[in-house]
Amino acid sequence: MSSDLLVDLGEDPATAQLGQLKLATLEDQQWPADETPLSKSGDDNFGRKVIVFNACRMPPHHQLDHHKLLMYLKGTLDQYVESDYTLIYFHHGLTSENKPSLSWLRDAYREFDRKYKKNIKALYIVHPTMFIKTLLILFKPIISFKFGRKLNYVSYLSELEDVVKCDQLLIPARVREYDNKLRASLKPATQPPTSPLHSPPLPGQVFGVSLTLLRQRSPDDDPVPVSFILYVRLLHLAFLCSLAAGLEIEGIFRRSANVTLVKEVQLKYNSGETVNFSEMEDVHLAAVILKTFLRELPEPLLTFQLYNDIVNFTSVSSDNQVDVMRNLLDSLPEENRASLRYLITFLAQVSANSEVNKMTNSNLAVVFGPNLLWGRDNAMSLSAIGPINNFTRTLLDQQHLIFT
Repeated sequence: MSSDLLVDLGEDPATAQLGQLKLATLEDQQWPADETPLSKSGDDNFGRKVIVFNACRMPPHHQLDHHKLLMYLKGTLDQYVESDYTLIYFHHGLTSENKPSLSWLRDAYREFDRKYKKNIKALYIVHPTMFIKTLLILFKPIISFKFGRKLNYVSYLSELEDVVKCDQLLIPARVREYDNKLRASLKPATQPPTSPLHSPPLPGQVFGVSLTLLRQRSPDDDPVPVSFILYVRLLHLAFLCSLAAGLEIEGIFRRSANVTLVKEVQLKYNSGETVNFSEMEDVHLAAVILKTFLRELPEPLLTFQLYNDIVNFTSVSSDNQVDVMRNLLDSLPEENRASLRYLITFLAQVSANSEVNKMTNSNLAVVFGPNLLWGRDNAMSLSAIGPINNFTRTLLDQQHLIFT
């Protein structure tokens, strides 16, 4: 397998095409980043990348270059197809005005060859209509059996909560309004469950609570919370105990783990039980648990305050990047900065084995960037992915100079 398992998003070809999807008569109009039909929205509950497609953001078909649209879709998915990923399609808003032709849909399905279909673990069609269900029946002869098993219909947004936290998805207001109308039209006895209410953390809870709270629980007030140290050390231990010598496992951090085991481990940690990764015989489980811990922090490790500075970091000249990065990280709360340094030091060990595990700093940045920083709406627009990943890569490249 090529060492280029994950692409460097420094010059994101998919994002660069956003303003070019429309026909020549509209080329002077840019497609706003928050109105693109396709977006990357963090990880699902199982550690897989989530790609969202909003049908309501498709322009009228007579204004769209469908060939460029297909290339744009492929260019975006190319960034993630080497890893397990989940695709969520919001069907509401597809009308006779912006509906692609059946022949284009057929050609598009055939254009996405095995490399795109192999690692997609699930396709969720939200708010399906009779049209989309009939369409899939018509396409059944050309849809492979394995791919067909990955299709799932989702009637209400609340049903997605078992898969992904909806507040991290870039869901247009009109889709949420439509969902509310659907729910309101139901009789009380048939109302679907609402999203779970936020309740106070359990006494020993470690997932979904702040680093400040975790630090307060530390007996010696260590700025790196004990639970975070434990995760990284156990992950390292799980790697070393792995039959394949985990740090040398090709593509480590890219794969998802057994869903049931992930939930069991989270429950054990939150209940204060001891977890022994070496007994579970799944080195990817430890990697997913670390990413899950980071992603479920109430505020990202790099904090909301630094979001704009990091997204705009690409404008900083290479000569000044280390100094600017030092100043940014110095402004972090002590527990955030200490935990970040602890994590980056560990990832440097992973990258040191990149000739074998293929996880270069660029590939690690693609995996960890979205888990270190996201916007206040918990979502990640395509325009922000590249800058955040580039910042993370620079942090890994220069960590010996930054953390002095």
